[in-house]
Amino acid sequence: MTPATIVHLDADAFFVSVELAQRPELRGKRVAVGGRQRGIISSASYEARAVGVYTPMPSQRALKVCPDLILLPHEGDYGGVSRRMFDLCEEVTPLVQRNSIDEGYLDLSPCGLRDAAAVEARVRQLQQRIWDVLQIPVSMGIATNRLVSQIASKLRKPRGFVVVAPGDEAAFLAPLDIGEMPGIGRKTQPRLAARGIHTIGDVLTRSDDELAACFGNGWREFRQRCAGHDERAVQPDHEDAKSYSQQETFGTNIVELDAITNVAKGMIDHLMPKVRADGKRVRTLTLKVRYADFTQESAGKSLPLASDLEGDFYALLTPLITKAWTQRRRALRLISVKFSGVDDGPVQMEIFDENAAKRRRLAGLLDQLNAGKTGATVRHGHQLETPTAGRRRGLARPPDERRSG
Repeated sequence: MTPATIVHLDADAFFVSVELAQRPELRGKRVAVGGRQRGIISSASYEARAVGVYTPMPSQRALKVCPDLILLPHEGDYGGVSRRMFDLCEEVTPLVQRNSIDEGYLDLSPCGLRDAAAVEARVRQLQQRIWDVLQIPVSMGIATNRLVSQIASKLRKPRGFVVVAPGDEAAFLAPLDIGEMPGIGRKTQPRLAARGIHTIGDVLTRSDDELAACFGNGWREFRQRCAGHDERAVQPDHEDAKSYSQQETFGTNIVELDAITNVAKGMIDHLMPKVRADGKRVRTLTLKVRYADFTQESAGKSLPLASDLEGDFYALLTPLITKAWTQRRRALRLISVKFSGVDDGPVQMEIFDENAAKRRRLAGLLDQLNAGKTGATVRHGHQLETPTAGRRRGLARPPDERRSG
């Protein structure tokens, strides 16, 4: 059976966690983030929640409920930490949907993982890596669809990890409180309780007429969701998931590492001028390979700092190809590269790196020459392939390019 590959990531007490990453001495204490006077609590540590502090409680009330509450102002780089967290996700799979600043979905189906143990191991590695790099605890839910994975990720916070095997969706949901179902709020729960609906499974025992009376015209869809059905795909083209990507399909499948590396470098050379033209920089390079039977695998890696220079990403290619192309004896029919982790903030001053400044000026000059009307093109050495190599690659069609954001 195909393993479950849809993952919901939900950061634990995100705003507090960002602050605690900068002030680790406060870990284990009752901490909240919010305005002190007329503000509200936007995030509370689990120690504070245990004594009755919740979101969006007024801050003054929270201080009365918990007199020793440490109330911190909103000072953290929440957006930056969120981007870096999802950049780490894109090192695992290119299919990442950023739903909000602190939660989103991943689809691991392109990763070529063949069983549930491999999927679980990969997701646990990601959970640990987010902690190691950012000191942000996250909870993970793994299931066959977005709905079930979302519910699973929220059950055992903080640092939760829940896996729902294919075929177990309805059994997993049935005993849960009906309030765990997205869309059922505090006002709706008492009304449903009055009709004897306390758990998600109770919905499946009711007649069509009863469900129509409770949920109106959408009762059929709601019943399907309570049975664990959800056809929504992970949508990586969310407005926050800006990216630049290109892929090439080969007319003849290829197995030469050098040829594949040169093609990937050529795609970097093609995309990076567009990144510079947009005034952007990127941090994450994801490489995908596809075999003749259309199965595919991918791998990604992020730079410490975002860049708009080709050379900074060349060094990532060989380890990424090696990591993604796990079945080296199998020929490839397609490869693609994708830049994500887009940053349009000011470039960090390279006071001690004169070479990088020179490379940036040279890149700008080459962009101007290649954009001219003479028809001449300045090429990198790896782009000058021999006729034999060109015939061996045998491109079936021009490269596909996509720029989102």
